[in-house]
Amino acid sequence: MAPVFIMLGILAVLVLWFVSIYNRLVHLRNYVDNAWSQIDVQLKRRHDLIPNLIETVKGYMGHERGTLEAITQARANAMSAKGPAQAGQAETALSGALRGLMVNVERYPDLKASQNFLALQEELSSTENKISFARQAYNDSVTRYNSRIQTIPTNLVAGPTGFSKRELFELTDAAERAVPQVKF
Repeated sequence: MAPVFIMLGILAVLVLWFVSIYNRLVHLRNYVDNAWSQIDVQLKRRHDLIPNLIETVKGYMGHERGTLEAITQARANAMSAKGPAQAGQAETALSGALRGLMVNVERYPDLKASQNFLALQEELSSTENKISFARQAYNDSVTRYNSRIQTIPTNLVAGPTGFSKRELFELTDAAERAVPQVKF
């Protein structure tokens, strides 16, 4: 009878160990999903600000159509991006187009003095900072999650139960790693 109790005890410990590891993995996966949602919120805010910025700028620099169209196309691509890798590439292109716009703004003193433009530019700058912080939080969560599912003994539970490695949100352009500087 004693061997049966020992076997049941060992089985109970193994089940508790499995449940404990599984629950920690679910917890980490949910943190990763939440962190990505935070990035998504900030990217949507950024995407919503861009049409207002373009409309404000249009009246001042109507002949700079190419710049405005490039931003519009980059915004559309960024909004349709799926997953961190594709979003990183699309956001790199969008940031480059916005940098081009800000360089062109230097040639229009009336635009630089416009209160509407200044407010939009400040909102965009604030949003860029929030995206940076959200991206850092997401990448930290992904790193913790990926480390956990790749280490022993957790990987013994992670693989068979469908926990897979997540992508980091990385920008593809080295210049994008810095916060855009706009000088008036």
